[in-house]
Amino acid sequence: MNTNHWIRQFHRWVAIAFTLSVIVTSVALAQEEPVAWVSYLPLLPLLPLALLALTGLYLFALPYFGKGRDAASGH
Repeated sequence: MNTNHWIRQFHRWVAIAFTLSVIVTSVALAQEEPVAWVSYLPLLPLLPLALLALTGLYLFALPYFGKGRDAASGH
């Protein structure tokens, strides 16, 4: 498995986990009397957000850097 595939898979799974945490937090805070500690849950995804940003920027730039390599190799 090459590095690009691993980064793409990692990005997908972190995005899924982050989305689920946002949904759970939203549902928990929508209750009539939410538990006080639930309001701190949005602070936890800061690391996943940073990872999503880094891997997303890498995946975004990958086609632009790949074109130079393909042109140089004659493909």
